[in-house]
Amino acid sequence: MKRLLSACLLCAALACAKRAVANTWPDSCGDEKVNFEVKTEKQHAAPAAPAEGKAQIIFIQGENQMVAPFHNATVRFGMDGTWVGANNGNSYFALTVDPGIHHLCANWQSVFKTLNKNIDLTSFTAEPGQVYYYVAQVTVNSQNSVSFGLSQLNADEGKYRVENSKLSTSKPK
Repeated sequence: MKRLLSACLLCAALACAKRAVANTWPDSCGDEKVNFEVKTEKQHAAPAAPAEGKAQIIFIQGENQMVAPFHNATVRFGMDGTWVGANNGNSYFALTVDPGIHHLCANWQSVFKTLNKNIDLTSFTAEPGQVYYYVAQVTVNSQNSVSFGLSQLNADEGKYRVENSKLSTSKPK
């Protein structure tokens, strides 16, 4: 009964969350109405190196625990105004990109409008042959509040997270 009550309180807290709530939709994200269906697989090979003259970005999602009973967060990732994929739970996907400046967006995909407005943004300059790791971290705190953020990882941390995450594949619903 305590777990059910805690889950209800968490859902209520998430629905009332105000931190990092966007008033307008950022240019680096995709269409606000696009949602993803995500599948993950435990067994996977390490991502291949980027193609000649290209760079690679690996989008990772990390969660310290499920956000509700039997429910992981789904985070969608945008680049330069287009959604490029999504993760669910501790998972990742890789994307080949052209060299140059890219604008990134991470957004918590949720049926709760206040959670759906949790967005974090950054930009980076891709160089040919380089691999970039970005993590969207979803952290449930002891007070049943949740924090969300996007940050770049160094190569060692990125490779470690990939090795300990599921590979995700996603498609728009």
